Amino acid sequence: MAASRGGTALTRFFKTNASGFAIVFVLAVILALTTDTFLTPTNLDSLGRQVSIYAIIAAGQLLVILTGGIDLAVGSVVGLTGIVVAQLVFQTTSGGSVVVGVVVALLAGAFSGLLTGLLVAFLRIPPFIASLGMMGIARGVALLLSGGRTVQPLPDAFEQIAGGDVFGVSNLIIFTIVVMVIVSIVLAKTTWGRYVHAIGSNAESARLSGVPVKGVLVSVYAASGLLAGFGGILLASRLNNGVPTAGEGYELQAIAACVIGGASLFGARGTAVGALIGALIVGMLNNGGSLLGIDPFWLQIAIGVLILAAVAVDQLPKWLPALTGRSGGREPDTAEPAKLAEATTGGGRDE
Repeated sequence: MAASRGGTALTRFFKTNASGFAIVFVLAVILALTTDTFLTPTNLDSLGRQVSIYAIIAAGQLLVILTGGIDLAVGSVVGLTGIVVAQLVFQTTSGGSVVVGVVVALLAGAFSGLLTGLLVAFLRIPPFIASLGMMGIARGVALLLSGGRTVQPLPDAFEQIAGGDVFGVSNLIIFTIVVMVIVSIVLAKTTWGRYVHAIGSNAESARLSGVPVKGVLVSVYAASGLLAGFGGILLASRLNNGVPTAGEGYELQAIAACVIGGASLFGARGTAVGALIGALIVGMLNNGGSLLGIDPFWLQIAIGVLILAAVAVDQLPKWLPALTGRSGGREPDTAEPAKLAEATTGGGRDE
């Protein structure tokens, strides 16, 4: 019986992510045939390290997207937290200061996300506008703290955060696995995770059923900022310096990773595994483009097209009836998230 359930879960896992795995396979074959270096250990190690950072940031972005929001500030938060941690550990040899630097940088990332969440939840500012404003603020603070200069050298203890390994497995890979497992469990097994999905499905129905919508939204953006901050720390450790412009464009990479991995920008659908697969695809595109000498501006165009294509595929079932002049069938059951929330809260209200 248990074996049957396990087999069913595994089958469902592969079916859900089949398109993502297929894209990864096709890209790998193409790059292996068109370059001499894609499959070399050095390149694969570099690809894995870069994808790890993309995936961790994408995991935070996923939480926001599941509520129907978006966080454009994650790239700037990467730069800000990289500068914060670099300033605090600059020319330091004691491990204690490295720990303090990491903790303060994580708090800075979470605080940035918290502010965005407060703007969205309590002032009802659209997520796009609120996070766009935070994007400018975080980048500006990073430039002010650093004076626009790169912060280096950094101590070996800090460099080992991203550069070290455990039994030959890169710390970055280990961090990514841990983050993905935690996010997956939280979304699938906790009341908070059910609230996130309920808000993304229908925020008003969730509120009426007792889901603390405002509190959940604030916590979601804070979590996104925290994971972006973690990504910023890992990037600074990997580069062994703090750069105020680090993370530019990472918000696009994170969004692309989520939607390519099957998340809906309209909320309620998406998985951490999907975001990881999407991050791998984005990383392979960037890596392959570099190996083939393709102008990075073309890669940005390609990623933008992929985002639009993923959204188009997501919305195709809704567009087809309008295009063909037929009825689209019944509306989605917006009461379902409310029922779920009421079962877990007892029917209180978040005013």
